[in-house]
Amino acid sequence: MTMLLAVRDLRVSFPGATGPVYPVDRVSFELARGETVALVGESGSGKSLTGMALLNLVPAPGEVAPGSSVSLEGTEILKLRGEPLRRIRGARIGMVFQDPLASLNPVISVGDQIRETIQAHLPLGRREARTRAEALLAEVGLAGTPEGYQRYPHQLSGGMRQRVMLAIALAAEPDLLIADEPTSALDVTVQAQILTLLEGLRRARGLTVLLITHDLGIVAGRTDRVLVMYAGRIVEAAPTAELFAHPAHPYTAGLLGSLPRLRGPRQPLRPIPGQVPSPGDWPAGCRFHPRCAKSFAPCREEPPIVEVAGGHHMRCWLGKSGDSA
Repeated sequence: MTMLLAVRDLRVSFPGATGPVYPVDRVSFELARGETVALVGESGSGKSLTGMALLNLVPAPGEVAPGSSVSLEGTEILKLRGEPLRRIRGARIGMVFQDPLASLNPVISVGDQIRETIQAHLPLGRREARTRAEALLAEVGLAGTPEGYQRYPHQLSGGMRQRVMLAIALAAEPDLLIADEPTSALDVTVQAQILTLLEGLRRARGLTVLLITHDLGIVAGRTDRVLVMYAGRIVEAAPTAELFAHPAHPYTAGLLGSLPRLRGPRQPLRPIPGQVPSPGDWPAGCRFHPRCAKSFAPCREEPPIVEVAGGHHMRCWLGKSGDSA
């Protein structure tokens, strides 16, 4: 597969009481054209901040630290400023943010918000852009009628607002779509509709999708690979089927163990004890070891990245010891 995006040693820093803290710390991964990759982990793991950092959108006073690299087919995004960066944002990489109501302008109709996005990136007149906006509304399942075009965000349900966000993100025909928690705060039926729509758009447009979510339950059967993030770092990466069948890192096993199952024998849920520490309190060595039932002496030191199987890696000392989760 052709590589689209390469992320190397991505770090995001914020000022702390005794110096900078790094809620995203030395994150590396690649995205190939046409694949869907999930970035999963508990709240506070650094997932959303990673997504924003890919477009150099880290909110102040945070910043992407020197030495970080985000390369889109050879173009180093983090070095761009002004118009060259704007041509990447939206035109090459679209983003669906976590809260559509906060992201949409409350005093502009949803149709005009899509039209303005189109005109910001494509050389189209107002009438052509409006026609395109109406077509996008229809494509995401909202009738492309004047009534639909002229509605305001507060007049739409949560699922409808999320569809508008998808239309805006796709307005300039991007190569990569970053979807940050696109199903949060939606009921199960609407979640399924949004995920099905996202998959249909990916297939129809040949998109690469980075799906950021805390819910491993929506990942199975919908993604090609999974990146598991904990305390600012990728701790496991594997093809989706492989990860669900053979989770190697204890954190991944814990996430899967906490999922309710609709099939098979009844089993009690096994929540992970404790919570993700704050960036200023990362423990030394493996950052998961204070919560890990399999922790042993080497875990107080920085763990290596170990290949579990082809395309399956984890950051854990258990791989060196011959044990597994």
